[in-house]
Amino acid sequence: MERSEYVRRLDDRLDTAAYADVDASANGLQVGSDEGEIERVAFAVDAADATIEAAADAGADALVVHHGISWGGIERVTGRTYDRVEALAERDIALYVSHLPLDGHPDLGNAAGVAEEIGLGDRAPFGEIGPVTIGTIGETESPRSAASIRETLDGFEGQPGGEGDGEDESGASPTRVVDFGPDEIERVAVVTGSGTDWLDEAVEAGADALVTGEGKGRVYHDAREAGITVFLAGHYATETFGVRSLQALTEEWGLETTYVSHPTGL
Repeated sequence: MERSEYVRRLDDRLDTAAYADVDASANGLQVGSDEGEIERVAFAVDAADATIEAAADAGADALVVHHGISWGGIERVTGRTYDRVEALAERDIALYVSHLPLDGHPDLGNAAGVAEEIGLGDRAPFGEIGPVTIGTIGETESPRSAASIRETLDGFEGQPGGEGDGEDESGASPTRVVDFGPDEIERVAVVTGSGTDWLDEAVEAGADALVTGEGKGRVYHDAREAGITVFLAGHYATETFGVRSLQALTEEWGLETTYVSHPTGL
C-alpha cells in the first residue's frame, strides 16, 4: 500500500482533523515522507528509542503510536528528539501518531477498549475538551463492586501480573482505588491516561465511578466530597487498546503488522 494512502485512511477513520485545535500532539504523519510503499507496520504506545529499535528489528516501514515526539511543535531538533528522528530517518521508518483522536474514538479508542473490558453497555461520548470528547460513559450489565472492577483493571497489559508484565512481588494491587462511591457501581465514566480533570463531569453525568490512568493530588478530596470512586489503573495500562485496535484494522487492510509491548510501570 502506498504510504500516503495508509496515512489518509488512518486520518479519515480517526477524524484526526477534528482534534487539530485542541491537541498539543502533532497528530497524523509526524516523521517521514508520505511517498513510498508500506508492507509492515509496527504498533506501540510510545515513540522512544526502544520501540523504534524494535520496529526496525521487525522490518517495519512505519511505526504507529499513541504518544509521539512532537508536543506543541519542535523548536530545535537536538538531544533525545534528534536521536529519535535520526533513528527513524536512518531506517526509513515513518512515524504516525494519534493522541486524543485515539483516546476518544467510539470504536477504536482507548476509552472504548477499557469500557469493553469492564463490560459497559449503552455507552455515550464523555470527557469534553472543546468541541470533541476523549472518553466514554456507560452502564455495567449488573452492579459491580469496586474490588471486582479493580481485579479487571489489574489484568491489563502493562500491569504487574497482567498480560504484558511479570508478577508484583509485593502482592499489592497495581490499580489504586480512591473508594468513596456507592458499594454497587453501575454507571462508569472512562478517560484514559491522565483523566481526573473530568471528575466533575463524571459526577454531573451521574457516574458512580471514574476510571483513568493516573491522578493529581487533589483527586482524593474531590472524590471524597463528591461521593464517587476513582480507579487509577496506570497511564500505560489504560492506553494499549487504541494501538491494538489500529493494528487489527491495518491487518484488515492487508498489511503485515507487529506489536511492541514496552510497559512503563506508570
